[in-house]
Amino acid sequence: MKRKQTVWANCLVKNEERWVWYAINSVINEVDKILVWDTGSTDNTVKIVKSIKSPKIEFKEYGPVTKETYPQARQEMLEATKSDWMFILDGDEIWTKEAINTFVNTIQHSNDLESIVVKTINWIGDVYHFQDESAGKYEIAGHKGHLNLRGINVKIPGLHAAGAHGEQGYFDRENNAIQNRDPNKIAFLPVSYYHATHLPRSSKREKELEVPLRAQKRKYKIGQSLPINTRYPEVFYLPRPKFVPSPWLKMNKKYYLLSLILTPLRKIKRKLIK
Repeated sequence: MKRKQTVWANCLVKNEERWVWYAINSVINEVDKILVWDTGSTDNTVKIVKSIKSPKIEFKEYGPVTKETYPQARQEMLEATKSDWMFILDGDEIWTKEAINTFVNTIQHSNDLESIVVKTINWIGDVYHFQDESAGKYEIAGHKGHLNLRGINVKIPGLHAAGAHGEQGYFDRENNAIQNRDPNKIAFLPVSYYHATHLPRSSKREKELEVPLRAQKRKYKIGQSLPINTRYPEVFYLPRPKFVPSPWLKMNKKYYLLSLILTPLRKIKRKLIK
């Protein structure tokens, strides 16, 4: 009988109070452990993480990082991961039960996989709108779109983190990016998780500006409306502490008006600059 593969999530956070409760709770039942390391949050992120009472969470106040020291924190977290697989979970990534179950089951039924890539649904403006697929520029082993490497077999020789924040990734002993290794050992899953990367991740703008590169991720754009029958993450419907913000807030009028102006300009820019 095949031994069960262990899966530990790596969750490095800073000022993530809007989404971190949902991110952690959306996967906690399926993984073996979640390492949550805070890098100097000044909002309610730490309070929210500590409110989740689970023996699976190993919380650490790591301390502030810069763009340059960010991969060092990732590396230390990787070294602390005593499992067969590492699952990368950011504080703004929320999974449906179907998606996380498919992710873990793929690991349990694989023999020689090295990594797992998952599609993303990127919210724009609010959780009722998303970024169209044509804006997805990631390319991995012949696949292109809104993609993200989220599972890595930690037995890859010389596995390590490198690269400044914004360009950070995981590499093997020869410094080949994990996603550039044997494409036959990469699983591209037919499921997606929701990504709040373009939405505010803290409740106050000044808290957003404390995080490297956070401001550049905010996009003023009219996205596509999600279908009425959209299956939102089940965690959105769970009882939550009063200090955890609601996910159902709609974009305000200022954001909408700016997006009406900027969206056509972005489309023109995309056509002119490949």
